Amino acid sequence: MSVTDDRTVTALEAEVAMERCFAAKRPVFLWGPPGIGKSELVAGIAKNMGGAMIDMRMALSEPTDLRGIPFYNKETGMMEWAPPVDLPTEEFCAQYPIVVLFLDEMNAAPPSVQAAGYQLILNRQVGSYHLPDNVVIVAAGNRETDKGVTYRMPSPLANRFVHLEMRVDFESWFEWAVMNKVSPDVTGYLSFAKQDLFDFDPRSSSRSFASPRSWVFVSDLLEQQGTADSILTHLIAGTVGEGLAIKFQAHRKHAADMPNPSDILSGKVTELKTKEVSAMYSLVVSMCYELKESFTQIGKTDNKAWHAQVDYFFRFMMDNFHTELVVMGAKVALTNYELPLNPSKLKTFEEFNKQYGKIIVAAAQK
Repeated sequence: MSVTDDRTVTALEAEVAMERCFAAKRPVFLWGPPGIGKSELVAGIAKNMGGAMIDMRMALSEPTDLRGIPFYNKETGMMEWAPPVDLPTEEFCAQYPIVVLFLDEMNAAPPSVQAAGYQLILNRQVGSYHLPDNVVIVAAGNRETDKGVTYRMPSPLANRFVHLEMRVDFESWFEWAVMNKVSPDVTGYLSFAKQDLFDFDPRSSSRSFASPRSWVFVSDLLEQQGTADSILTHLIAGTVGEGLAIKFQAHRKHAADMPNPSDILSGKVTELKTKEVSAMYSLVVSMCYELKESFTQIGKTDNKAWHAQVDYFFRFMMDNFHTELVVMGAKVALTNYELPLNPSKLKTFEEFNKQYGKIIVAAAQK
């Protein structure tokens, strides 16, 4: 195996690499196992750049979806091509600084569909249709070793892409999860058991397996009120697998014994009596969610009251959590959420900074 066979990138590294390719107008092919968030990553990049994404599922496409269909123009007496409706028009693209044409499941498409994409991908045109100047192309697909439905990509097509292979990286996923308010039960459990974020084995006969995508499904299931625990366990098992479902539900029972984050931020609760470690991770995330929500509601109108909540936040963490949890909470609040703290308004800041300042700065730079 060569060195390049092992070269993979995290979601954050893939984002930087793709932005470089976008600037050079080079098409990118994003490889990776199922469920690791390839399409979510591309959609997030387009959104962060103020643009739009057009998602074309190539496995469900016909050659005419890219090439268009021929028709007879009786005015000219010639055969012409009607461009596909799914491809971006000049009028649509004029609304955005960048438009990402996302060709998902590219290598799951039949060879005839892949062949139809040759000219579009390399020359940015097919027939009489031209891609607008601000359109960039990203394709994605699973690897042949993932045992999904794939066709070997012809070498001429493969040579038209810059290829990046993604790997699952907890830190990248966690940063995305806290920005998108994934359930603190999920983020807390996985912060404690990082290895359970992804357990895909192509040799396994199991229908369900843990992946970044399936854990988000679990988060969505937890939002549905009134579901009996026994039914919920069946649903979670059907999403991430039976073994992880049992472990996760045990974690949730401990997390339910944790104090309400709003009571901590108001100073009503100052001591943590339940010391179950995985539940403490969930509590840290819940506190961060609560602190961010509080800033949205009162941070600008009652800045003094909000800083009082920040004081309780720091005080509780220093008095009840070990260093890793304190750093995690501060990093989410200060780095991920960029909450605008004024040190002069915090009673705890000097003590907190003295104990954890250097560690938090180092963690934020990783």
